[in-house]
Amino acid sequence: MPPKKSVPTKNGTADKSVKTAVPEGRPERTFSSNKRAYYEYEVLNSVEAGVELTGTEIKSVRAGKVNLRDSYARVQNGEVLLYNMHVSPYDQGNIWNHEPMRTRKLLLHRKEINRLAEQSQAQGLTLVPLRLYSVRGFAKLEIAVARGKKQYDKRAAISERESKRELDRAVKEVFAGGR
Repeated sequence: MPPKKSVPTKNGTADKSVKTAVPEGRPERTFSSNKRAYYEYEVLNSVEAGVELTGTEIKSVRAGKVNLRDSYARVQNGEVLLYNMHVSPYDQGNIWNHEPMRTRKLLLHRKEINRLAEQSQAQGLTLVPLRLYSVRGFAKLEIAVARGKKQYDKRAAISERESKRELDRAVKEVFAGGR
């Protein structure tokens, strides 16, 4: 068998190392998103937080049996707590199953907690969960500091969305008609 040839590089030296693309862990997967939050609130900034879950809770979350619709977060006693996130009981959980609407602790650094507490103290601002997803096997929650929209803001958002949709349809018809 002949010896393997090395491939010359731009600077003239031989490149004997073969570099392969190594996947960086598990791909990010979204379990639940709070689409209503973007309609109800004006999102100012967001933070990624870990969620303290029990064994049966994480199994239900991975099965997609979670709802963020009416949930919210508060800073209390130096901790960020998540309220009203519904995680359905795990099917094979028997007597060790979790409470579906229990209060869950969010895992953040002290500086992030202090910043969120400071921002949420302002008039009309609240902490709203936007989506629950996994990063390298850990459940993460994107929470946002948000301001509630007024009714006329919601109407403006709806009319803007509809006008954009009409424009896209018109453009599509023009380009599809030319074929």
